[in-house]
Amino acid sequence: MNAFFQLVDQYIYHMNYQNRRGFIRQSLAAAAFTIVPRHVLGKGWLAPSDVIQMGFIGTGKQSETLLKNFLKTGQVRIVAISEIHKLKANRFIGWHQKYYTDNLPDQTANELNVYPDYLELLSRKDIDAVAIITPDHWHGPMAIQAANHGKDIYCEKPLSLTIREGRAMINAVRKNKRVFQTGSMQRSWPNFRKACELVRNGYIGEIREVQVNVGNPPIPIDFSGEPIPEYIDWNAWLGPNDPSIYHHYLAPGLEDTYWAKWRDYKPFGGGQVTDYGAHMFDIALWGLGLDGVGPEKLIPPQNIPTTGDIRGIELQFRHHAPIRHFDFGQKNAVRFIGKEGTIDISRSNFTTPDTLKDLQLKSSDVHLPITESHYQDFIHCMRTRSKPICDIEIGHSTATVCNLINIAYQLKRSLVWNSKKEIFRHDDEANTLLTRKHWEQFAG
Repeated sequence: MNAFFQLVDQYIYHMNYQNRRGFIRQSLAAAAFTIVPRHVLGKGWLAPSDVIQMGFIGTGKQSETLLKNFLKTGQVRIVAISEIHKLKANRFIGWHQKYYTDNLPDQTANELNVYPDYLELLSRKDIDAVAIITPDHWHGPMAIQAANHGKDIYCEKPLSLTIREGRAMINAVRKNKRVFQTGSMQRSWPNFRKACELVRNGYIGEIREVQVNVGNPPIPIDFSGEPIPEYIDWNAWLGPNDPSIYHHYLAPGLEDTYWAKWRDYKPFGGGQVTDYGAHMFDIALWGLGLDGVGPEKLIPPQNIPTTGDIRGIELQFRHHAPIRHFDFGQKNAVRFIGKEGTIDISRSNFTTPDTLKDLQLKSSDVHLPITESHYQDFIHCMRTRSKPICDIEIGHSTATVCNLINIAYQLKRSLVWNSKKEIFRHDDEANTLLTRKHWEQFAG
């Protein structure tokens, strides 16, 4: 491993790039490193024609979960990673080897290739699919490039940092006929599906309101800069964004056990509104049958504090109950309020009226899709060329709602939204917030 990182230091982290855009487009074939595991390839592998070869772009904390879930299917081999944080690359290699040691003792972990430039990974014709597990500001450019390179895509939520990027991602995926699964995996969990089926089929009566309790919108950078560690290429991390100071909050070292805080800051994420909101607003939309249907109006509370807890916006839909960002006492949860009862659903709680606890749906009821797992569903759809349970259009619909909420909180006034044209009505100021600078230059 020491020899590997000497090469990394030599070829990547001590190189002088003229600019960040140039870095992304440079050919770095010489910087693709082969990691030789403890064992050589051995018995027990599926025939190559039956194995889906995946590359992982980004190897932060969430990548370990995806690694385990994809390898658990028995149909995937992870063959390459793209990472500009060498400590995380090293850690991922360890996770990969440990999975085989712990779970597949009769097999040997295949070798991994490590690329600092994700375009080099995408250029490999033997890679069928990629998992994009990066900060949100990279999702749009990377997914578009992946689609244009003919890869199927699993992308972490929220789908995109801005609404215009989300639409461009859809266009690229459809143009290239790619399979795309958004990482809103709660749609593959039985309790969330059952809650939405009860709502859809009228078992708590007409829905009067849906409340979603997630955290705050993003905040401006409020910390001082720190020296850039040698183990990260900060220009490459920033990518489509303007130059910014480094802080370990944004890209932690391995000694920091918390989730990276880039998601809390405006240049890089959408706060908890898009982070956990991409899960919980997604369930609210699923329960109401509003995939692809945006709100007509967003009404924020009159007095929005500049700091602290921010809640209260109401999303109004035509012919449907409103959705409110509201703290009803359960963290990261959804409450469906009907004329005949209330359903609360979160990862740790599923509460219905007593009369519905053991209810079995009728054959004539609406039955939502059942998947073995979110990851198995993606693989199945790759093989059948069908749409997965959280297709890119669904991911975009949810991310759009979350981004609209953040825009309304930022402007502190009501907004009228045209969901077909994806534009605010007669509001130039709000429409400037539908996109950002630079990202298209990185999308190819």
